[in-house]
Amino acid sequence: MKEVSHNEAASWWKRPERIVLAVTVDAAQKADIIALGWKMHTSSTPPMYAISIGKLRYSHTLIRQCREFVLAVPGEDLSEEVLFVGTVSGRKVDKFEATGLTPVPAKIVKPPLIKECIVNHECKVVGELDSGDHTIFVGEVLTSWICEEKKQNLSSIGEQSGYVHTGGGKGYRFGIIRP
Repeated sequence: MKEVSHNEAASWWKRPERIVLAVTVDAAQKADIIALGWKMHTSSTPPMYAISIGKLRYSHTLIRQCREFVLAVPGEDLSEEVLFVGTVSGRKVDKFEATGLTPVPAKIVKPPLIKECIVNHECKVVGELDSGDHTIFVGEVLTSWICEEKKQNLSSIGEQSGYVHTGGGKGYRFGIIRP
């Protein structure tokens, strides 16, 4: 064994990483979308997910204020949209308008669902944890929705074989795991 930096060690196991989108709204009900790789299922009863968002991100401010979010799972066809929402700030840009994604009114929470996504979970924030330069928000799933069209989940992928590359840029590679 040899000792290495955290970044070098992480490069050996961090890909593939499933990508999710979190949607929230500001006080005027204007929606914002952020792309996230850091998320996890934390409870089955009740169902809960944790998402980790950088403290300087606009979506961090909105989730803290709104206390609700939609956790949406993009399919293989949304590489360009995921790259855009993950690299442009919602402070200045309406990401739904810029990407052509379709907001669908949610049943319970204020943030909209994303019609083009495979899965949408309506979540209310039930906890948060300071985690260095990020905050981990825990959302209880209030209701869930699925797309009836068959798609594979979009992942952040590495350079290795075993993936079908579907898009990317700005240092990101997106694709699916080769069937």
